[in-house]
Amino acid sequence: MRSIHIITLCTVVTAALAAGCNREAPNAPAASAPAASVAVVNDNARLETAVDDFIDGMFQHYPTFAANAGKHEFDGKLPDYSPAGLKADADWLHAERARFAAFGDDKLDENGRFHRDYVLAVIDGQLFWLEDSGFPYSNPAFYTGDLSPSMYLTRPYAPLPERMAAFVTYQEALPKAIAQIKANFKLPLPASYIDLGVNSFGGYASFFKTDVPAIFAEVKDDALQARFKASNAAAIKATQDLADWLKAQKPHATHDYALGAAKFSKMLHATELVDLPLDQLKAIGESDLQRNLDALKAACDKFAPGKSLSACVAKESADKPVGGAVEGARTQLAGLRQFIVDKDLVTIPGPEQAKVEEAPPFNRWNFAYIEIPGPYEKNLPSVYYIAPPDPTWSKADQQAYIPGKADLLFTSSHEVWPGHFLQFLHANRAHWKFGQLFVGYAFAEGWAHYAEEMMFDAGLDGATPEAHIGQLTNALLRDVRYLSAIGLHTGGMTVAQSEQMFRDKAFQDPGNARQQAARGTYDPAYLNYTMGKLMIMQLRQDWIAAHPGPNALKAFHDQFLSYGGPPIPLVRAQMLGGKPEARLWVAPTAATAKTEPAAPSTSR
Repeated sequence: MRSIHIITLCTVVTAALAAGCNREAPNAPAASAPAASVAVVNDNARLETAVDDFIDGMFQHYPTFAANAGKHEFDGKLPDYSPAGLKADADWLHAERARFAAFGDDKLDENGRFHRDYVLAVIDGQLFWLEDSGFPYSNPAFYTGDLSPSMYLTRPYAPLPERMAAFVTYQEALPKAIAQIKANFKLPLPASYIDLGVNSFGGYASFFKTDVPAIFAEVKDDALQARFKASNAAAIKATQDLADWLKAQKPHATHDYALGAAKFSKMLHATELVDLPLDQLKAIGESDLQRNLDALKAACDKFAPGKSLSACVAKESADKPVGGAVEGARTQLAGLRQFIVDKDLVTIPGPEQAKVEEAPPFNRWNFAYIEIPGPYEKNLPSVYYIAPPDPTWSKADQQAYIPGKADLLFTSSHEVWPGHFLQFLHANRAHWKFGQLFVGYAFAEGWAHYAEEMMFDAGLDGATPEAHIGQLTNALLRDVRYLSAIGLHTGGMTVAQSEQMFRDKAFQDPGNARQQAARGTYDPAYLNYTMGKLMIMQLRQDWIAAHPGPNALKAFHDQFLSYGGPPIPLVRAQMLGGKPEARLWVAPTAATAKTEPAAPSTSR
């Protein structure tokens, strides 16, 4: 996927960069300081108290968020998905928004204003998904992340019997939550939402029945085993019943998945502080798609001269990793880390490593993702998960789903080195707890996608034409996501048209193309991969122009990661000064290339 649940902010880099990374409120001034300065200090202190209260409130309203962050007193608890529970969440968020908005600019220092704006951005994003999107009443994706039991099964944060007890509590709470979810859905539902729900909840049922009992079989506690057996049977029934109920709705399914232009624009501003007109955003995406297609043509002329682009990509894809994608990724990680060290591209702030495993059945709706322990955890592994092909597909489609080695190399760059995993090494060392806990979609996915192109530009795998094709196929995939999100939700694009674009412009195999087009309906923000990347590329160009030097690239990376994960326009304001502004990088045209500063490019 290339998608995660997110968290972070301001970690120490070097003394030279520390001034660019705002952190705690300053110490109280001397007694002779003017009264206005004392007032600012007092309001900064009150703001930080409000932030602590907000974090505590988030844990209470979203206990799965708390448990995943490492607050294990919330283990086994699930949110209240009833209408009253959802309303209580919304009412609390609105009250918190009013509380933080009341901190005026004149009563906060620069650091305090940044903290306030970061919190407001998180609240606005939460409120959009809860109220404006309509997803609680239609979209299984609103719930499936919360319901994931992966933490109890794969994260060794406590001895197995203790984690089993937490998992049993989770299973005991699951039927009530499933009943609330079913009651929330307003029929008829979009076909792609139904398919997601059938696959997700059916995957839970299969996983609970087939895989989970063996995980806890060695625990010698008869009473706990009895509770497990009863709760496991109830969880299997509840999740399978919901999957079956959703499947029964398929004859009445609609194609009414579009948010519409107004709501889509609101999503961009509420979640990422991006307020560019949709026609301008679309034009930027089309430009980046063409940039990458041109680069692919140049690479294919060297790698597969005389062949079509699709035949060239097929040639790259045919060079499969030995032992499959999971084994292939395992062999790639050490080399990726060493490349970062050798090229001195970005600080690696700790010795942690990531494992690679096959994705569990309930979370195979996209090819790859990484699960990273929360900021309250200590010395626990991160796991880079790779999904096997859907066994119901044809043998040819299953084989095509496995990426070529070069393609997989840049997926591994995205998920681990220097993508999500490295970002979270910085994030979990942040000095501001709020920053450790909240990282936005465009920041996290934008950084990870940016890292792919940056690594190729630095010479990864010899920067061969084959490696370039691997990088570009990942870039084209994200370009088509970007354009599909805008098209599906604002332009009348059908799922079939999106699927065809993934086939024609991103050269995706049939299985991936189907998955990606469907994902665009229930994940309208998946344009954030390219949108975030282009905002980072523009910020990099502008920042390095103002801070030139032999180590400017590493300095930029370290400072960017030090902010954790607020909307990128807020980071831009911190690094360059001024007000938050959404600026996306656009490749220079032939007419402007001679007069504009050089910018990052996949074309060499």
